[in-house]
Amino acid sequence: MTEIKSLYNDIINSMGVKDLEIPLTAVKIFRDKNYPPENIKKYILGNLTLTSCQAAKQAALGDNVCLNRDNIGCIAAAITFGLVDSNQKEPMTGSRVYTDIMKDQSGKDNKFKAPSPKDFTDGLVYACKDAGKPDFALFGSDDSGRYKDVETAKKAIKDMLKLEPANTNAVFFYNKDLKDFIEPDIIVLSVRPVELIRLIQAFQYITGERVTSSMGGIRVVNSDLIVRPFLEQKINISSYCLGARLIGQYDANRLGMGIPYNDFKVIARGMVESKTGFPFHLYPGSDESAI
Repeated sequence: MTEIKSLYNDIINSMGVKDLEIPLTAVKIFRDKNYPPENIKKYILGNLTLTSCQAAKQAALGDNVCLNRDNIGCIAAAITFGLVDSNQKEPMTGSRVYTDIMKDQSGKDNKFKAPSPKDFTDGLVYACKDAGKPDFALFGSDDSGRYKDVETAKKAIKDMLKLEPANTNAVFFYNKDLKDFIEPDIIVLSVRPVELIRLIQAFQYITGERVTSSMGGIRVVNSDLIVRPFLEQKINISSYCLGARLIGQYDANRLGMGIPYNDFKVIARGMVESKTGFPFHLYPGSDESAI
């Protein structure tokens, strides 16, 4: 049994609800001269691209995925993870899930030119209506964009944390059952509110520290739930965004909890030690199957 699974089992068993499951994705970021080992490279997809939210969801289901510059399906996530320079003026080549949606709605087929990373950084993609960039829309000619104007988009983007410089080699999303154990940087849990409060109670039981949340409506999985906890080494909570909901098809009653691995260990310990003080099985809705 891997260390991650052992910690996960401590958490679940302490909740005292039969057949309870919380989707878990472990994330390892390989930067600078740190390359994925050979046993990880086999998870680099060669025939399709995936967004980070798709990769995180698939990993929780048991399909491990390693994303790099060539197979990441979301330009914004590539920027966030430092797989591409945020001010690169040329579009990333090849088919990408996110920009393929733009291409389809534009109706231009081979004449469509995908936005560059700089177009994202400059707010032109997220404020496509105000920028006069209908090809960057996702929902046709009536698409309002994600922000009312370019300046608002740039303000929001400024607070979307990213890895700099852009020297990331790969980001590995994997399941707790991965046999070749590799210590993750971040654990992402997809939780219901009733589960979230119990996890926070366990963390506070050990540390006494409050958990704060920095939440946006875009780039949630890659920026809010992975890169922000990675850079700040603090737990962050955020609801899943547009891409996760529509492309990743995340459940309506779930939100994300990004946890540095050391804090995940703290939570597991807190769950075990505080289970008699927080009877989770008595919380209304704790047993989802009984609702």
